[in-house]
Amino acid sequence: MAIPTVIARRALSTALRRQTPSLCQVPSIHGGLSRPRVAPQAIVRVAALRWHSVPADVVTKVYDFSEIKGFADTPSKDRVLIDVREPSEFAAGYIPNSINIPLKSQADALFLPADEFEDKFGFSKPSADQEVVFYCKSGVRSSAAAQLARTVGYKNVSEYRGSWLDWEKNGGKASKP
Repeated sequence: MAIPTVIARRALSTALRRQTPSLCQVPSIHGGLSRPRVAPQAIVRVAALRWHSVPADVVTKVYDFSEIKGFADTPSKDRVLIDVREPSEFAAGYIPNSINIPLKSQADALFLPADEFEDKFGFSKPSADQEVVFYCKSGVRSSAAAQLARTVGYKNVSEYRGSWLDWEKNGGKASKP
C-alpha cells in the first residue's frame, strides 16, 4: 500500500474513531490492543452518524440543486465540481463541468503531488485556493471526500449532499465522457 493511501485511510479511520469512541481499540488483558464488544447503543450511535458525520468545529457549505445547476451552467476558475463516484458510475453520466476523482479506488489522490496527480488523472490538481465542491451518488462519499480534503489542507470545501440522485430527480442535464 502506498504511503499516501495509508495516510488517507488513517485520516478517515481517525475521523470515525473521534465520532465513535466506543469502537476504539483498548488494552487487552492478554497484552496488545483489542476492540471491545460493541453495545447496542453504540451501534445506534454509529448508524446515526453514518450520514454526513463531520467534526462539530467544522463548518461545511452545503449547496442545493439550483446553486449547483448555476455552477454547471457557468463554470468558474475559482470553483471545481468534483464527482467522487467510481469511473463506471461517472461514465454513465455526470454533472456538466465536473471532474472525476474516485474516492473509493483513489483515496490518496488529493495527497499526490501536482505533477503525479496530472499524470494519473489527465487534468490539473485543484489548487488550495479554489473552492472544491464534492458530490457522489447520494451524499455519503462526498462528505467523506470533503473531510479528507480538509485533512490535506483545502480550506474552501463544500458539498452537494443531494448529489447525483437529486440532480437526476430535478431534471439536471447529464454529460457523458
